[in-house]
Amino acid sequence: MTEFWLISAPGEKTCQQTWDKLMTATTRANNLSTNNKFNIPDLKVGTLDVLVGLSDELAKLDAFVESVVKKVAQYMADVLEDSRDKVQENLLANGVDLVTYVTRFQWDMAKYPIKQSLKNISEIVSKQVSQIDNDLKARASAYNNLKGNLQNLERKNAGSLLTRSLADIVKKEDFVLDSEYLITMLVVVPKTNYADWQRTYETLSEMVVPRSTNIILEDQESGLFSVTLFRKAIDGLRHPKCLLHRFMLRDFQYNEEEMKADKEEMTRLSTDKKKQFGPLVRWLKVNFSEAFIAWIHIKALRVFVESVLRYGLPVNFQAMLLQPNKKNMKKLREVLNDLYKHLDSSAAAIIDQSAMDIPGLNLSQQEYYPYVYYKIDCNLLDFK
Repeated sequence: MTEFWLISAPGEKTCQQTWDKLMTATTRANNLSTNNKFNIPDLKVGTLDVLVGLSDELAKLDAFVESVVKKVAQYMADVLEDSRDKVQENLLANGVDLVTYVTRFQWDMAKYPIKQSLKNISEIVSKQVSQIDNDLKARASAYNNLKGNLQNLERKNAGSLLTRSLADIVKKEDFVLDSEYLITMLVVVPKTNYADWQRTYETLSEMVVPRSTNIILEDQESGLFSVTLFRKAIDGLRHPKCLLHRFMLRDFQYNEEEMKADKEEMTRLSTDKKKQFGPLVRWLKVNFSEAFIAWIHIKALRVFVESVLRYGLPVNFQAMLLQPNKKNMKKLREVLNDLYKHLDSSAAAIIDQSAMDIPGLNLSQQEYYPYVYYKIDCNLLDFK
């Protein structure tokens, strides 16, 4: 279960008491969740007006940062291609797996100095993650272009004899070259029509060189045949009679320079892709970690701001991270509601109404509870 519920409740006589009460209700009695204290330092509160405005801004920033975290994770899976089963071991935060990072969360004083105002800290995160987002777009675009060009060339070298590149198939000796009058052409013939081809190819045009056909390559459906004829008689191979027999002319001229250029381009793209792969994966690992850490700090900021707005000053609340037992999520929600409904009777009413599912009332989607609540889902990959 990679879903966490980050909640806060006001300190009773002490914050430890709040913690003990939660542990008794959710863990010791009935194993509904695994809980950890979530440590938020003493941040600068500022004015009520600023907190109210910040509450909305942080909600938007939370959604934006989460989207960037998911984008980086998903792109890592795309880049790893056949090794995408290894993606999870590359998605680390501060060198540890995500569950460990979240459950042992420590505020990063160096990145987000707590002497700064809440607004400044949120702006530091916003700037940092916007930069990661822009860099990702640029790097992904460059790598995807390279990958796309290479795939197009690879596709040309695969597929049926009707469409694939012939550069790796034909040899110089398959062709009559440098003749003013004669030319060798290539025709794709279905296997079922080989006998037809041998019987009729000399008569497809008046100027076919007798006994000049050779088979160069076969695939599962057809064979590639060469045939030599006079240049001015090529149109005979495009005659409806040929189509009737399903003899398909390949418009291919043997050109060593062009074929060499194609091969060199393929080698160059393949080498470039390998060269870029390592640095790109390293960049993704580092910036996934940065973005994920920033995201959890935004969650901490939201809990702080919302707790001060709801529970008032002086700052006195306990932030707690619950990892719900999957089978008991509904029960856990009920227990939390019983534990904290005295904090906000209007929230209890909303919960009752959403349970009744009144048509036209979409209150259940707002996820409003008597306690401060935010979800953290560490399952960031969408494997379709």
